[in-house]
Amino acid sequence: MMGRISTGVEGLDEMLQGGLIPGRTYLVKGGPGSGKTTLAVQFIMEGVKNGEKCLYMTLEESPKSLKENVAKFGFYLDHPNVMLIDARPGVTDMGDLFLDDFHAKLTQNFEGMIKSVEELLQSWEYSRVAIDPITMMKITLKDELDYRRLFLRFLEVLDRYNVTALFTAELISTDIEEYMASGVIELRTIETSTGRTLRGIKITKFRGSGFDDEMRPYSITERGMEVYSRIGFRETSV
Repeated sequence: MMGRISTGVEGLDEMLQGGLIPGRTYLVKGGPGSGKTTLAVQFIMEGVKNGEKCLYMTLEESPKSLKENVAKFGFYLDHPNVMLIDARPGVTDMGDLFLDDFHAKLTQNFEGMIKSVEELLQSWEYSRVAIDPITMMKITLKDELDYRRLFLRFLEVLDRYNVTALFTAELISTDIEEYMASGVIELRTIETSTGRTLRGIKITKFRGSGFDDEMRPYSITERGMEVYSRIGFRETSV
């Protein structure tokens, strides 16, 4: 059995037969409000709890909003072991953390982001990286083949530094990410006839290990994401 690291969600670790295989890249896909960011933050905070150095790149939500939203779960991204970076395309006002040329490389395009991430991995021994959401980088590239080439290059950089990476993405347009990632976790929501919403989590890919491929119910609670056994399946409001 290969060594495993926790996702920060006990029920999901059970589905993965002990957690993620370290040093690989995983994709979490789901619709708006499905909990992708919550899971990404829990993954990072689990690393912090273990004394790991972690990198979180937000490509859609501002750091201020992100910090406020996850603080209600008891997750604090101001921890010294977390590097939180505003990587939203086109954003250049990121305070005094980085030099201007670093800002420009980071937010201008996907290739610039890859270079910036590699610089960070060279300067500090990060073990966990979260990119939320990776699909935002597609808007910087018009050619699908260019995106595929750069995405593969990005994975090679992450592999070189032996980090465990978690990308989030919307349900649509994730073919290349799904194909190249070592594992894929889907967050699904189903509307019932009573107007309630069922939330289900399903692992569709996990290279190098067996896994529970049945859909399990989950909810977003005051402690973050919680995944239940099938016996615990219940309706939850969004």
